[in-house]
Amino acid sequence: MIRPYQPGDIPAITAIYNHYVEHEIATFEEVALSDAQMTERLTAIAATYPVLVLEEQGRCVGYAYGNHFKPRSAYRYCAETTVYLAPDCVGGGRGSRLYRALLDALAAQGIREVLGVLTQPNPASAALHQKLGYRHQGTLTAVGFKFGRWLDVAFWQKSLTERKS
Repeated sequence: MIRPYQPGDIPAITAIYNHYVEHEIATFEEVALSDAQMTERLTAIAATYPVLVLEEQGRCVGYAYGNHFKPRSAYRYCAETTVYLAPDCVGGGRGSRLYRALLDALAAQGIREVLGVLTQPNPASAALHQKLGYRHQGTLTAVGFKFGRWLDVAFWQKSLTERKS
């Protein structure tokens, strides 16, 4: 079941995210968050954008959200998209289902363009974005340093509407 996040999901969301903070390059964050920090973060995001969770057998196994790409008003029809799954739930189409629901929710609120900002190398995330119709727009080289190595960031873009101009 995919549904809007609820405060009771915070411990599971925090645990999912902290796995990526502590063990993966998917986020450039390097210090694990507390439940209070995650609550503050998601409350701020949910004031404007959808925050969705994927629940299986009563367990939150993933979450996705849209967020500001940049704070300037001209970017108001553009959102950065994010999805994280519990490490034991990667694969099997869960990320695709959750991300599609997010894209539908963003389109329904008038978002026209979405951006995925992906740490490289991350072939699974690149494949997910490509599968969902995102196009690779460019890569910034060696802009992050985590786990003793320099990492690139790739930008992927998808239009949620037909472009008229």
